[in-house]
Amino acid sequence: MGIDTIRLEKLRGKPLDGQAVKRLIESALLWLKINQQTVNALNVFPVPDGDTGTNMMLTMTSAWNEIKDSGEKHAGKMIAMVAKGALMGARGNSGVILSQLWRGFARATQDSAVIDGDAFVRGLSEARDTAYKGVVRPVEGTILTVAKDTASAAEAALAETQDPIEILARSVLAADASVNRTPELLPILKQAGVVDSGGKGLFFIFEGMLRYLYGEPLDTPLATVRPLSSLNLEEAMHEVEEGQDYEVVVDFFPGQHFELQKFCGRLEQMGTSIQVGEGEGMYRMHIHVPLDKRYEPIDYIMGIGTITKVAMENLTAQMEAVEGRGRDSKIELKKIEPNQIAVVTVSPGAGLGRIFASLGVAAIVNGGQTMNPSTQEILAAFENLPTDRIIILPNNKNIILAANQARDVTVKKVAVVPSRTVPQGLAAMLAHNPDGDLDSVSEKMTRALSEVQTGEITLATRSVEMDGVNVKEGEVIALLDGRLVASAGSIEEGVMGFLEKAGAADHELITLYYGEDFSQGDANRIVDLVRAAYPSQEIELQDGGQPHYQFIISVE
Repeated sequence: MGIDTIRLEKLRGKPLDGQAVKRLIESALLWLKINQQTVNALNVFPVPDGDTGTNMMLTMTSAWNEIKDSGEKHAGKMIAMVAKGALMGARGNSGVILSQLWRGFARATQDSAVIDGDAFVRGLSEARDTAYKGVVRPVEGTILTVAKDTASAAEAALAETQDPIEILARSVLAADASVNRTPELLPILKQAGVVDSGGKGLFFIFEGMLRYLYGEPLDTPLATVRPLSSLNLEEAMHEVEEGQDYEVVVDFFPGQHFELQKFCGRLEQMGTSIQVGEGEGMYRMHIHVPLDKRYEPIDYIMGIGTITKVAMENLTAQMEAVEGRGRDSKIELKKIEPNQIAVVTVSPGAGLGRIFASLGVAAIVNGGQTMNPSTQEILAAFENLPTDRIIILPNNKNIILAANQARDVTVKKVAVVPSRTVPQGLAAMLAHNPDGDLDSVSEKMTRALSEVQTGEITLATRSVEMDGVNVKEGEVIALLDGRLVASAGSIEEGVMGFLEKAGAADHELITLYYGEDFSQGDANRIVDLVRAAYPSQEIELQDGGQPHYQFIISVE
């Protein structure tokens, strides 16, 4: 995809109509999608759940789907459709803020048949202002800062040129510089050694538009490698394309002249769903390929390095197994009567979903880390319920903004109880009264959030020193209410380290929810250790079924 330099020269200084805007949106989406794993890897905490790039890409995909078949030539109307699609498809904090940026841009340009330099700058300025107003406590060093710096650069450029393409070019430079400054504004970024992921995603959106105008390719990824332990091969199962029959995973040590860009380019000729991870000098390559190409990645890697392990799976059989597990885990939800308060909850695992159902939720939205539901998905969960009184439990700090957005676009009376973790959501459900006053019940449920501490046990995706804890890639780490508190050599050590930091001896109940990749036998063994260490506390074990985290722990 791309246009030649002659076409570019014809566009210089000319306003952009609706169809030109459409091509820019498509280009932004393509470039963001190509580089989404680069954004995902910019995770502050060394945990395997980076999803900012995915959330922004899916938000932009929803915006693109709203306009992809439109022949609208009025630029303002085209951008209004973009904003609508982004609003309903917004996922995660970054996706919601991105949708607010589009909302502001659309408001400023609604009467603009074409986008000239003045309209472009006006749009960026209003986008900045709308996004800042949409966040209760704006934090500098984030996507908001990048939006602000980009708008400021555009405003300055307007004094020298009316060419929207030239203003875009200067905005891209400003966005890049702003992203690189984010660690100086937000100490936790500097501590983690990364730039802000949402800001980087916004930069890719602007850069994709400019690459299209300059005729540069949009289908060549920037060669990136992820930490080995952060590769999510289960997530790749959701992206199986027709004709891709086999999944191939190869562990290898590369030769002396290994070039990552060339390596990724060669893999693109073989298949899809390519992921490359690295740890301690060893690389892991994941790819989906057709039946007749299932040995090509192996043969290729044999020629450029030393293979240590090969795994090959039939994707059709895997998908049937996944679907079978889903059929066996049907959840019975509470039947809601008219005028009762219905609770909609987000759950990251089937086991946790069954627990929420037993406590009386009316609807469950599948989601959590790496799979934040969209505004539309949350809205759809309660729009057809036979009551106009709704409470939403996000159960994840990255889903609260999308829940708020769903509340704001419905005619129903909706309250968002801002649960940041699953244990908080479960504690809130114990305070639920379906026949009470909506405001009083939501306030009582919100107060219940502070009655529980949450622990998360997982594996570190990179080596880092943070919050006084020295972590090495691959070690077990423990988080207490989102703060890194311990590293350990085993799951049981991580669990015990968390409980000590949480002051579990001073509490009454400890509940452990084990994840989808952890066996009940291993979970029972660890619970026996917990019971021995905390004989005065009530200890419970539940099948949570959540991905990424071997245990979610509640202390109350």
